[in-house]
Amino acid sequence: MGKANMENYFKQKQSKGDNLFVPYIMAGDGGLEVLKERVLFLQDCGVAAIEIGIPFSDPVADGPTIQAAGKRALENGTTLSGVLKALQAFKDERKVPIILMTYVNPVYRYGLASFAQDCAIAGVDGVIVPDIPIEEEKFIADELQSESLAFIRLAALTSTKDRLIEIAERSEGFLYAVAVTGTTGAREAYGDEVKAYLEMLKSNSSVPVLAGFGVSTPEQAQTLSSYCDGVIVGSTIVEFFHRGDTEKIQQLIQDTTHPAIIG
Repeated sequence: MGKANMENYFKQKQSKGDNLFVPYIMAGDGGLEVLKERVLFLQDCGVAAIEIGIPFSDPVADGPTIQAAGKRALENGTTLSGVLKALQAFKDERKVPIILMTYVNPVYRYGLASFAQDCAIAGVDGVIVPDIPIEEEKFIADELQSESLAFIRLAALTSTKDRLIEIAERSEGFLYAVAVTGTTGAREAYGDEVKAYLEMLKSNSSVPVLAGFGVSTPEQAQTLSSYCDGVIVGSTIVEFFHRGDTEKIQQLIQDTTHPAIIG
């Protein structure tokens, strides 16, 4: 498990000519008892990895759909320790890489070393912490490194080119390229600056570059994937699961991963 597992899994997908598709789900939305079912369903759909959000009371990067899912999860009593225990319980049944997305406060409360160790025990492969800038990341990066976990960095459209290059060069697992300004949630279109931004990141990153924030249709996902290596889809997946519309999830993944199918 860990960083090496993610790298190998991605290479297998890309060797088949697939775009990388990483869905985001909120742990505890619908109850922790559905986490295993949803993860294994997404694995069977052929995703490249699964990003699992830890609900938090002040989710600064999240748009309304994911905020609502986090609120439902917190009302269900979801905790970081509960999520890790749930993941550990079925780690032998999955091959797909698991990435935790958590804000820094829950990690601090848990304890940095304990968090990294328990992630490894639970079969987590990588971690995203969106509210830690690169200047302050060493305290958590070192702990994750000690457990061979990928520390996945986020790049922003608003950052300078020098900063983006530094983030790209530090990246592990994959580089999360935020393709919009603002929070998560569906967008209608992406401008020409997004193409140049993604292509610049790809030229400076030794790991796959995945575009996220605002991706909601196969057409958007295919367009962005043509500039980089694939996409992360959050709000749309969260909403489909909330409505019980798993067929639409399966179709979105299929149409994005195998673009030749569309048309």
